[in-house]
Formats: sequence, structure tokens, C-alpha cells
Amino acid sequence: MAGLAAAFGSGAMTNAMNEIETTDLILITGSNTTECHPIIGRMVKRAVDRKRAKLIVVDPRKVELVKFARIWLRPKPGTDVAWINGMLHVILDEGLWDRRYVQERTEGFEAMQATVANYTPEYVEQITGIPAQDLRRAARSYAAAPRAMILYAMGITQHTTGTDNVKSLANLAMSCGNIGIEGGGLNPLRGQNNVQGACDTGALPNVLPGYQPVTDEDVLAHFQQGWATGVRLSNQVGMSLTEMVPAALQGRLMAMLIVGENPVLSDANCSHVAAGLKALDLLVVQDIFLTETARLAHVVLPAASFAEKDGTFTNTERRVQRVRKALDPPGHALADWEIICALAQRVSRMIQSRQAAQSEHGNVLVRPFSLGYWDYQSPAEIFDELAGLTPSYAGINYQRLERGGLQWPCPSKYHPGTPYLHKDRFVRGLGRFHPVEYRPPAEVPDGEYPFYLSTGRIRFHYHTGTMTRRSRGLDCIAPEGFIEMNLLDAESLGITDGDWVRVISRRGAIKARVKLTERCSAGMIFSTFHFKEVPVNLLTNDALDPIGKIPEYKVCAVRVEKVE
Repeated sequence: MAGLAAAFGSGAMTNAMNEIETTDLILITGSNTTECHPIIGRMVKRAVDRKRAKLIVVDPRKVELVKFARIWLRPKPGTDVAWINGMLHVILDEGLWDRRYVQERTEGFEAMQATVANYTPEYVEQITGIPAQDLRRAARSYAAAPRAMILYAMGITQHTTGTDNVKSLANLAMSCGNIGIEGGGLNPLRGQNNVQGACDTGALPNVLPGYQPVTDEDVLAHFQQGWATGVRLSNQVGMSLTEMVPAALQGRLMAMLIVGENPVLSDANCSHVAAGLKALDLLVVQDIFLTETARLAHVVLPAASFAEKDGTFTNTERRVQRVRKALDPPGHALADWEIICALAQRVSRMIQSRQAAQSEHGNVLVRPFSLGYWDYQSPAEIFDELAGLTPSYAGINYQRLERGGLQWPCPSKYHPGTPYLHKDRFVRGLGRFHPVEYRPPAEVPDGEYPFYLSTGRIRFHYHTGTMTRRSRGLDCIAPEGFIEMNLLDAESLGITDGDWVRVISRRGAIKARVKLTERCSAGMIFSTFHFKEVPVNLLTNDALDPIGKIPEYKVCAVRVEKVE
């Protein structure tokens, strides 16, 4: 992902949210926007209603925004590279691409062009089920728009081909000159309120804050000097969560600290995840509620909620915003930074004690951070240190944020922030086209498991329901999980609305009520992962994207049986 990070802001929106309402065309794929990102969904509706922007929706389900769309493409799950390459084929074959932009600002075009030459609309129809004439209409409409914006979410990334899907969308955007302009861009919609901020500040296994690679010796020297710890920083890439669980089962990982996450319900093949956590010598969970994951922990550290601490969030459009403490945390709960600092001090004392005992033998294992290093007095002090080491945050501080949020890159204290990225030139110099071939999902329906299963969210609950299911109002509106199923499929199995069914994959089985609908295409079922009573991630496939290490939540093969 390093090349994509350099070119497209490490998964950040290249453009600002307010540009949604001024652009000429919006292409949404892999996102049930009105349910999962309702504010942005409302902006899309206004763009169509008031500004008369054209909307193209590409989704296997008939999501709400289909009612507002000029064109709806309904591909089979897991066939995104094929339909994107098909659109590119039409755009290049009919000479609709932006020649000047491609020649002046990009590289690798010829290799991509040679690949998509094979993806005629008729060939793509065989793979995706999208009628060839509809694909042509969509391609022509996208290419004809003066400014076209792509919005996508985890329906694009949560595949074994997720990285390929994003590369293909980047090819599409660049071919029509839609990167580096206002109202254009490639815009992933972040799934949680501070996902962007966590990634920006180094919560990834291969980078330090600001997406600076841990394998770069100049970067390591910069951080070692800034932190002044005297400790040699590791240049080894760490493990993602999806790699940690197999490592725990194999005895290669002995301890884990989980902060604000509930992988026992949220991760693919979650029985496998639970087994991995149980195999650890030590599991520490830091959270605001006793989640299903916390119940497996040896130690639970009570944390403060967003309303009980000061800090910043960085949202989906790269906007850094202040969060202000409104009330004191209950009991012994502390802000996350206080817990981490206290934990680090105790670990450092432990290492120093161990080294003191071994020093007489001349066997010093590692030099710990000094205790004073962890003696921060406020989140503002931590943020200033971050900004001093991170060029994209260098011009941001709490004083400036009191006047409103700032979008990175913000390299100096008088810089106004950057609404859209890659103006005039890409961060890496030239934008790179990638030739991407279609690969099917890791698991497709067959005679034993004839249905596709895809997962997602509903408007009334969030993630594993840790917070929202404690709201009586929300739990009254949406009290239980369900299986969404096409009427034709249900009729063939003798299932009626509200019946109980058992859904079985190669990894497990769950039981839930059926909701009959036309939203799902025939041959596909859908469920959410909000409900512990219907733990749908017992079924999902933990096969990984080889680069992004993301499981294939959006496609797996299942069968459905009526429960008598």
C-alpha cells in the first residue's frame, strides 16, 4: 500500500466533503452511504435535488440512494475490478479520456491501457451480470462530467482484492483528470470517527506518524533525535491484527493490548479470533464497557469516553478537530493517554529492574525509555510533539484548533490547511496507473453453499452495538439481527417473512429471522454484525488481501435452511 499511500493520502479523502454539493457527477460504490454515513448521504441527496448533480450507484443491493441515481449498476459481489476495467475500456476505446492530463501528470498509462483492452462490456457482463449497454452509459456519463467525484467505503476494500479495487478506481479517476481538482477525487468514507486520526498518528504496523516508513533509516534517525530517548527504534514492520491471531495460535505472539476494539464480534471467522485470544499468555483490554472481547481478558483497564477527555479527532476529510472534556470519567476510568503513559512507565521500571539484576553478568538486553519521557502533562503537549515530527501536521496546534478544524497537509503555522490533495502535481510526482486483472473472490457459491453472504451496517446501530444497544430508543427501533433475503430465493426454499433460518458457512452457523426484500439480488443474502445474538462473523471468510491484510467480509459462500 506504500505507493497508494504516497499517491492518495493513505486512505484519506482526497477532497473536502462540501465539494459533494458542488460537483457535477458522483459515483458511489461499495457504500450504503445513507445508512453508514448519514451526513454525507444527506449531502449527496442535496447535490442531486438542488444542484442537479448526476449520481451513479454501483452496488449489488438496492440501497436507498438508488432512488436518486441516474444510473444503477448491480454487479455480482466481488467483481469490482471487472466492471471498473469495463468502464475504462469504453472510455479509452471511445477516446473520452483526458489526454493532456494523462500525458503531463501520470505514468504507466500504456500498461493499464493494454490490460483493459480485453474488458469489453460484453465480456464484463459475463463476469458481473451488468448489462453491457448500462456499463457503456455509466462510462460515458462519468467521462463527460467536467468534475466527477468517486465515493467508496468498505464494500470496495473488504475483499481479498481490496487493494486491486482501489487501484482500479484510481485508474478510472486519473484517466479522466479527476484527481487534483476541486469537486473530483477518490474519496474513501472512513468507518469510524477517528480512524483517519489513528492512521495519521502511527497506529499502523509499517509506519510512524505521518505515514513515514519504519524501514527508512532517515525517518528513524529523525524520530530518535526528536524523542531524545537514546533508544534505537526498530526498523521491522509489525503485524496487523489479522496476522496477530494466527501468530497467537502458533505460539509466536504471547501478549496483546486491545484498545477500544471488539474483535470477538467484529472480525471475520470470529471463533478463530476468540481461540487466538484465549491462547495468549496475557490479554489486556482497554475499553469503556465490558465487551465480549474484554470478558476474555486477564486484565481490563477502564477508559474514559470521548465526552470525558480532551484531545483531537481527525475525520474522514482529513480535518483535525478539538474534542473537549464535558464531564469527569466514572470510577477509576482514565483517558487513554494517561493509561498508556502509566503502563509504559511500569514496563520501563520492570525492564530496568531486570537489567539491574543481570548487569553483574554483563548481559544487558535492551535500553528502556526513560521514565521522564512518559511524564506528559496534557494531550496538548503530546500533540505538539506529534506536530513537531510530522510534516503534514506541523502547522496545527490546540490554539489554532480553538478557532475551528484544519485539514492536513498543514505544513506551517500560517497555512490555512488543504481542502483537496494533489493540486498541480501528485505527492509522488507523477500519478501511477496500475494494470489490474480481475480475480474472483476467495470463496464463491457452489452446490453445497449456493448463496453469497455480504455484511454491513444499519442506521440505528454502530459496529458491535457496544454503545448503541445500550440506548433504549435505538434498541426499540432495531432490537434484533436479521437475514435479508430476496423473495424469489425465499419462495424456492419455502421461507416466509419472519421465519427462523439457519445460515451455514464452512466456518460456522448462526440462527436468525428472515426479512424478505427486493434490496438483495437473487442468490445473495445480507446481515449486520451489530448483534451478539446473531454473530454473523462466525460465517465470514478470514482470507486476506495480500497487501492490505483486510479479510473478505463482503463475500463468502453460505447455505440457508429453514428452522422448523
